[in-house]
Amino acid sequence: MPTFRRLALLLACSLLAACASLAPPPQPESDGHIIGTARDAVTVGEVFVTEENHADELDSLTTWAHPDGATWVIATAKSSHRLILFDGDSGERLRTIGGKGKALGEFTRPNGLLVYGDRVFVVERDVPRAQVLRLPDFRPLGSFGEQQLRSPYGLWLHEAAPDELQAYITDSFMYGEHFDVVPPREELDQRVRRYRLQLDDDGTFEAEYLGAFGDTGERGALRMVESIAGDPLHDRLLIADEDRSNVSTLHAYTLDGRYTGVSLPDDSFVGEAEGVALWSCRADGGYWIAVDQLTPLTTFHVFDRADLAPRGSFSGRLTANTDGIALHAAATPRFPAGVLYAVHDDRAVTAFDLQDVVQALQLDPDCLR
Repeated sequence: MPTFRRLALLLACSLLAACASLAPPPQPESDGHIIGTARDAVTVGEVFVTEENHADELDSLTTWAHPDGATWVIATAKSSHRLILFDGDSGERLRTIGGKGKALGEFTRPNGLLVYGDRVFVVERDVPRAQVLRLPDFRPLGSFGEQQLRSPYGLWLHEAAPDELQAYITDSFMYGEHFDVVPPREELDQRVRRYRLQLDDDGTFEAEYLGAFGDTGERGALRMVESIAGDPLHDRLLIADEDRSNVSTLHAYTLDGRYTGVSLPDDSFVGEAEGVALWSCRADGGYWIAVDQLTPLTTFHVFDRADLAPRGSFSGRLTANTDGIALHAAATPRFPAGVLYAVHDDRAVTAFDLQDVVQALQLDPDCLR
């Protein structure tokens, strides 16, 4: 399969530059400092918190199991326009990747990211595009989405067939003088964009745009979107709507983009519904974990994988104002039962032992095997 051609990349960059003045500036983001406490949350202490750095403005997390046995936690740093690499067992900050720019290997306000195999996919809000890099050296492989994305935030990947991925990217473009006005209802059918990616063994790929979706009805509309995650077994996408002027909650869609008519109850979140992760246990069991973005402490809500019934909530002793989370269910030397990583107040990463979560909420012990 052919690789990206240098000429095509140069042409795409030229077209983007020519159109940049026509594209609306990205929306300002919520400051996230919503003061409140979710009811009935138990306390689960963090195992570690990384060194704080206010300048980075951390947002999203993903993990990768290095062939040498180490676990990497990769974070997007929006304000410093780079990726930050942490050791998943110690929390040590290992290195940074990239810097501000539009060339491949550089970033302009990176936001959502996800690992598939030895590739890491990174969504950049202000280019806008989705960039692909190869691990462990973070070698850039190419990008896609430049012709359709307007203000992308979140990302989820689904292996639809061998060497074929479907990428779902949330696109939270806004209107108004300060870009804080939700688009009219008829335009909300563009809130999630879908791509087919054909992968080659050498890391190259070809991307095909499959269109956009989003319900335009009152209940299932996606007004302000970022976090998205999926469960192919139940043909379900969970998409967080952060618009508190309406109801901030999670909406359930099918993988082909249809609103199922199911959303979590209006009182499920006190703050903003944020990071979402699937915790698979056994063949078909497990849980969803979703962030209730609050200060002084974030609340993590746990829902049943199959019927989305609430199974309990917990908070740490420190973790606050959380954007992204990453659930690493595989065993590591320090976390033999797996670990949940969370962003703390845009400046650090905290870690929760999944064994502590299971014990505190009396969840299915099979999730520890």
